[in-house]
Amino acid sequence: MKIDSSRTGGLSVPQTSPVHALDVLSTAAAPAIWGSTYIVTTEFMPAGIPLTVAMLRALPAGILLLVIVRTLPRGVWLWRSFLLGAFNFSIFWWLLFVSAYRLPGGVAATVGAIQPLIVIGLARLVLGRAIQSAAIASAVAGVVGVALLVLTPAAKLDAIGIAAGLGGAMSMACGTVLSRKWQPPVSALTFTAWQLTAGGVLLLPVALSLEPVPSNLTANNALGIVWLGLVGAAGTYFLWLRGIRRLEPTMVSFLLFLSPLTAVTLGWILLDQTLTLSQIAGVALIVGGIWFGQQTQKISVAKARASMS
Repeated sequence: MKIDSSRTGGLSVPQTSPVHALDVLSTAAAPAIWGSTYIVTTEFMPAGIPLTVAMLRALPAGILLLVIVRTLPRGVWLWRSFLLGAFNFSIFWWLLFVSAYRLPGGVAATVGAIQPLIVIGLARLVLGRAIQSAAIASAVAGVVGVALLVLTPAAKLDAIGIAAGLGGAMSMACGTVLSRKWQPPVSALTFTAWQLTAGGVLLLPVALSLEPVPSNLTANNALGIVWLGLVGAAGTYFLWLRGIRRLEPTMVSFLLFLSPLTAVTLGWILLDQTLTLSQIAGVALIVGGIWFGQQTQKISVAKARASMS
């Protein structure tokens, strides 16, 4: 394999970049596809081994991408890849599973939906982006929409589950903002390969020590692993990291509201689940929050570019 010889701290990227509809749509495909994770996991994957499933989702896909790009991280990019892999995959997926096991699905999704608010704060601290009240209002509308969409009156709270959900949202928010701050002199596909492989490597010893090695995997299990790994990890995270490179982190984070929207839609189509009036209202709030958030960020980028010219 060819070794990347760059030892620099990273290429600085422009503070703002023009917003293209195709970039937004291709990035939106990632969280929309992530919404299929729940139904694929419950219908196709073996139960009781969440860390192993997460490792199988990340490591094989990362190794496959490394074989394709034939470039390994070196110097500062080695530890950065492991840190980002931990934030975006290892820690995030681990806490996500803890939250999902200890909380009803609606509560877990609602807690995780605060991630755009965290990104707004981190973008201010790390990237110097201004905090806009319109962006905060859009994020709050999205959270309320998710709550209406997935929360039930019988939902019960659990302190550890809530903490795990908040930690998972913080972890991926850190990964999103730092992936924007640290831009290596390689393609987005190579950057994806580094992070996926690092995240899978970090998950491997934890999964082997805490969970039994799966045996008697069925054809459905293999199909689920292929979908979660090749499509739900390699393909989508390439689109996600490319979007982070081309778009503002806050703009990207608003698209995460598409995940619970897709999950509920798939349940409605494939599992004969019903939609209530409150859920329909939640869909409207989510779509409105995403649209308004995108428009707010487009205006902000345009103003910033105008002031720089």
